[in-house]
Amino acid sequence: MESREHSCLLFHSPDTEDLAQKIAGTSEKIQLGEITWKQFPDQYPNLFIKDAQSLRNRHVAFLASFHDPALIFEQLSIIYALPRMFVGSFTLVLPFFPTGTAERIEAEGEVATAFTLARILSNIPLSRGGPTALVIFDIHALQERFYFGDTVLPLFESGIPLLKQELQRLSSENEFVIAYPDEGAWKRFHMFFPGYPEVICTKVRDGDKRIVRLKEGNPQGKHVVIVDDLVQSGGTLIECQKLLAAQGAAHVSAYVTHGVFPRESWRRFTADLGDGAQSGFRYFWLTDSCPQTAKAVQGRAPFCILSLANSIAAALEV
Repeated sequence: MESREHSCLLFHSPDTEDLAQKIAGTSEKIQLGEITWKQFPDQYPNLFIKDAQSLRNRHVAFLASFHDPALIFEQLSIIYALPRMFVGSFTLVLPFFPTGTAERIEAEGEVATAFTLARILSNIPLSRGGPTALVIFDIHALQERFYFGDTVLPLFESGIPLLKQELQRLSSENEFVIAYPDEGAWKRFHMFFPGYPEVICTKVRDGDKRIVRLKEGNPQGKHVVIVDDLVQSGGTLIECQKLLAAQGAAHVSAYVTHGVFPRESWRRFTADLGDGAQSGFRYFWLTDSCPQTAKAVQGRAPFCILSLANSIAAALEV
């Protein structure tokens, strides 16, 4: 058993229990804390952190999921409480920063809710060890690091290394090309894939429609993997898959770190079970950053879950 000084006590929200169990299973240095999540009759949270007195001088972390706005307040109540329990240090792991796509204002009156959430998290109380460490995976825009105040220390991690491990595992049977659905995705991720051929798509307007077209690269006869940070309805990825199939790709796969899929939009994705790119996606890799999606698509082709457990455990190393 690791000493208390070199171990981390990890608390978690109810929805992230599966991921928390995996994280704890990767290292003897990580132990799970326990929170009772109840509600009062008026539906406001009734919360209790067990063995709170034992937290003094401990390295403490909380694994959060803000995938549902209705669940944010109860988690913020815990997040604001833990650092004030005289803990040695506090780390907040928020794998998916959900308002990341609302990071800019194009017309007066719009609200950049990415900045709002960053301000809320920037006001987490200091712990005995100083500012809160905030771990986020593949935030939508890297400039959002400047939305956070000096009282938190953002650590931006990526799920891309998990994809690269899969590509390496399958490399003997496939000739991979990395594709990007737009120029923004290329700017964000192309440096992760030195040595891989590239295909870049672009979106153009045709009246009220946005059409995906091939900007550069040749997918002919290749296994093309579309890479992006997140997917919502999936319309752009499906249009990219159709375009690449029409351009002669042998197979088309996709990777996103965050599978949001509102209203079960993951059901739109069909699987290529060996029939070729025209029939759908050979693989659709995503992480377990959005727990409700990970549970829904587990075991359903073409989806493959790549767990962030090891990456999070490494970030919690003390």
